[in-house]
Order: sequence, then C-alpha cells, then structure tokens
Amino acid sequence: MSTVHDAGLQAVARVRGVRERDSRQGLTTAIAEHAAVESGVRTLEQQLDAQPAFLAGTSVTYLADRTHALAVGQALVVRREDLRVSASVMAAATSHWRSDRSRLEAVSMLLARRAEQRRAERARTEAAQLDDAAAQGWLRRRTLTEEVRA
Repeated sequence: MSTVHDAGLQAVARVRGVRERDSRQGLTTAIAEHAAVESGVRTLEQQLDAQPAFLAGTSVTYLADRTHALAVGQALVVRREDLRVSASVMAAATSHWRSDRSRLEAVSMLLARRAEQRRAERARTEAAQLDDAAAQGWLRRRTLTEEVRA
C-alpha cells in the first residue's frame, strides 16, 4: 500500500487500529473481571452449601450459625447482582470490539481495493506501452521489408 496515494485513509486505518486494539483490551479486562466475579459467586455458593445444619447446641451457637448463613446468603445475592452487571459490561465490550474490528476491516479492505486498482491501472498502462512498442517495431519491420522489395 502506497502512503503517497492514500495518506488520509492510512491515517484513518491507524486510528481505527488503535481503537480496535483498545476495545480488545477492554474486552479482555471485562472477561477477566467477569471470571473473577463468577469465581466469587461459586465460592459463596460452596460456603452456603457447606454450612452444616444445626442439630444441637446452645441458642448462642444457633444464632451464630444462622447469622453466618444469612451473611453468606446476602453476600451471595450481592455477588450475583455483580455477576449480572459484569455480564452486561462484557456484552457491551464485545459489541464495541466487534464494531471497531468491523470498521478496521472495512478500511483495510478499501485500502487493498484501491491498491489493486492502482496495480491494474499500472498493468493496463504497461500493456498499452508494450503494445505501442510492438506496433512501432512491426511498422519498422514492414517499412524495411517494403524498402528492400522496392
């Protein structure tokens, strides 16, 4: 690709490339954060599942176990909401990245198409020049042949 011909489009491609890279990094961060929140939800669910049933003991022990279970349950509700939010952030990041990637690909395809058009035009020009040179050579040979016959 020639920078002389498409300098403006090259600049657009660079900007779109930076945007695509930034949105890809944002997506990577959103995926990592979502995975961390998922892990936290699983941990709290395991803690809640591992909570032993109260079989015997004092009222203080019962109250402590119940308070702990309620606290884990409330933390689990909050983390599940965080999971929902992180999933929507991840979906938005995915959408932004796909949009930026699509725009970058469009500019890249346009640059490639323009470069191909320039190559085709150069090939046509070269073919015309070669055809002219061949025609001149043929005319010279014909002229020389006619002069020799005469």
